[in-house]
Amino acid sequence: MVVKSELKLIKNLQQKKYRNEKGLFVMEGAKAVGELLESGFKAYKLFSTGEELSGSKISQVENISMKELKQLSSLKNPNGVLGVFYKRPSARVDIDGWIVALDGVQDPGNLGTIIRLCDWFGIKTLICSNDTVDCYNSKVLQATMGSIARVNIQYLDLTEFLKASKGPVFGTFMDGENIHTSKLPNKGVLVMGNEGNGISEIIGNLCDYKVGIPQFGEKSTESLNVATATAIFLNEIKRRS
Repeated sequence: MVVKSELKLIKNLQQKKYRNEKGLFVMEGAKAVGELLESGFKAYKLFSTGEELSGSKISQVENISMKELKQLSSLKNPNGVLGVFYKRPSARVDIDGWIVALDGVQDPGNLGTIIRLCDWFGIKTLICSNDTVDCYNSKVLQATMGSIARVNIQYLDLTEFLKASKGPVFGTFMDGENIHTSKLPNKGVLVMGNEGNGISEIIGNLCDYKVGIPQFGEKSTESLNVATATAIFLNEIKRRS
């Protein structure tokens, strides 16, 4: 049975300030929760309507009814499992390879998809500016489909990070050099900008190279979605690595 204090805590964790205050976040779905457990995320509390959880100890799981799960869930149609986890401490930034850096990405779906792309293309570290949407936002977590368990995500002062970066910094711009013909090194930082404004002027001035995606169709589309663009850039970088 879910007690009122647990219900209040989980509802509060839908807000960033409470996630930061408590150091906790909520993940939903048996597969995603299982992947977090297997990757070493520490569970605070697990709730299940009977779905199996791989990697979990039976003593951690509280069996609840679907009616109770609906009270806890932020989803319209909850799918059987909800886990409350401790946030993972920041790990060392791995500079042996490519890093993706985000400059003010605001849409939760975009961030979640970019995390999945980093996982798919073997990008170990994702740097987010402090004004990028919280990676523990429930919509971000759902969009990652569990990939958040395998990507080191850090929120930093992006200006200071790029100033201290020893590798080349590639900024993505509409008028940048064609990524398909650009010379690409074995490691560097790929900076993706805000959905509406692109890369800010301050960050743009710290980019060593400006790259872009050529448009083959009619000049009707203003720009590509940032997650779609990230997929194209990463595919080209990894294709030639």
